[in-house]
Amino acid sequence: MSTTDRSTGVRRICLALPTNRACVPTLAQIGAEAAHAARTFGVAVELLVLDSADPAALAEHAAALRALPAAPGVTVHHLDEAAQRAFLAAAVERSGLAKPELLLDLMLPAGVSYGACTNRAFLIAAALGCESVHRRDSDLHYQQHDGAPLYPIDQELASIGRPAAEAAAEVTEHALAPELAERPVALVGASFIGELSVDIGEIERLDPQVYHDVVSLWAPVDWTEEEKQHLVEESFRGAGTEPFTADRSVLDVIDMWRLDMCNIAFHRDVYQQVPLLPACDTIGSDYFLIHLVFDAKLPGVVHNRHIVNFYDGERRTDAGFQAYQLRFAKFLLSMLYLNHVYRRMGELGGELGLGLLTPELTARGDLIAALARESAGLDRAENRWRLAEVDANYRKLGGRYAQFADRLAELGEQLLDEAQADIEDFALLTEGWADLVAAATGIGLDRAASHAP
Repeated sequence: MSTTDRSTGVRRICLALPTNRACVPTLAQIGAEAAHAARTFGVAVELLVLDSADPAALAEHAAALRALPAAPGVTVHHLDEAAQRAFLAAAVERSGLAKPELLLDLMLPAGVSYGACTNRAFLIAAALGCESVHRRDSDLHYQQHDGAPLYPIDQELASIGRPAAEAAAEVTEHALAPELAERPVALVGASFIGELSVDIGEIERLDPQVYHDVVSLWAPVDWTEEEKQHLVEESFRGAGTEPFTADRSVLDVIDMWRLDMCNIAFHRDVYQQVPLLPACDTIGSDYFLIHLVFDAKLPGVVHNRHIVNFYDGERRTDAGFQAYQLRFAKFLLSMLYLNHVYRRMGELGGELGLGLLTPELTARGDLIAALARESAGLDRAENRWRLAEVDANYRKLGGRYAQFADRLAELGEQLLDEAQADIEDFALLTEGWADLVAAATGIGLDRAASHAP
C-alpha cells in the first residue's frame, strides 16, 4: 500500500498510543490532536490505540474512543491483545521466517516491553500504509498556551519526511551541515517537563552521591569522570520544568539528550528497516532508533512542544516500586551490549553516516543485526560489577532500597542471562524485520479488525 491514499493523494500517518493502564483523559487529548492534524494538515490520521489494560479499563477506553467527536480524516483503531495477536500471527506466518512462535512472543510478550509495544505500532502502521509514526504515552498531558493545547504534531508534520533543505523553512534555527541538506527528515521530537522520566528522583533526594554513582553505571566503563558527570546531569530530566512561551525548533543531526519517546515521530525509512529492542521489564528499550538516526547522520528536528509527564498511582505502591527498580537495574545491564553497538555504529557510520545506510539512504538492518550478535559474546564481568555497585549503593539508602538489593542478589544470575538473551532476541528480530514489514504491508489490518473491542 502506498503511503498516500491512491484515490485522493492524501498523506497517511499513524498517531500511536500504546497503553497498559486506565487512561481515559489521555484518549480524549490524543483524539483531539488527531482531529487537529487532519484538519490543519489535510492528512489521513490512523489513530492507533494498542491496549493491554485490564478488562474494566479496556471497556472504558472503548467507550471513550466511541465518544470522540466525529473528525473527518481520522480513523480510530482500538486493538486489544487478541486483535494484536491475530494481526501479528498472520504477519509472522506470511513472512515465512524461522522460529515463528518466538517471533510472535518477541512482538507481543507476556511482560511489559516498551520496545515491543512500539514495534507493534510500526508494523500496524506499515499495514495501514502510513508514512510516519507519531508516538505518545498514556501518562501525559499537553501543555497549554493562550488557552489552547500545544500539539507536538504541528512541528512533526511540518518537517517529517521532507528533504532537509525544504524543512529548513519550517524551523527557527538551521544547524545542519550543507552536505546533508538533501536527505529527508527522519525524526522530529521533543521531550517532557515535570517529573523525571525514570522514577529515581527519591534516590537523588536521599543521597545525591548514590544517585550519581547509580546513574553513571549506564555510561561506557572507559568514560572519563567528566563525561559521566555530564551524563548524570542530563539523564532522565527531559526539558526540566520551564513551561512553553514560544515555538523554537532546530534542524540538525539530533542527539538523544533532547528527545523522549513519549513525544516523537519517525519516518518509515527508519522504522521499516530496524525495530526496537523487544526486551521485557527493561526501561530504555525503545530508544535504539534515536541512536541510529544520529549515527547515520540523518536529519532531525528538535522542538519545544514538550508534553507534561506525570506518574500514575501504581508506581507509588510497594509492588510498583519493586517492579520499576527491577526495570531500571535491567536497563543498566543492557548497556554492556548497547554501548558496544552504539560505539560500533559511530565508527562504521563515519562522518556522513554512510556506513550505516543503503545507497537509498535507508538504515542497514543487516548491519545492525550483525552488531547486536557481535555484542552478545562480550564478557559478563562488567555486568557483574554493575550488579555489585547497585547492591552496595542501594544498601546505603536502607529501607525499601535495601530490600530491593536483597531481591537483586537472588536474581543476579538470571538477570545476567536475560540481558544477553535480550540482545540476541533483538538480533533475531532485526534479521527478519524487513520480511515482517513486507508481510504486514501485504495483509493490511483486516485480520485484527474482527477482534477489536
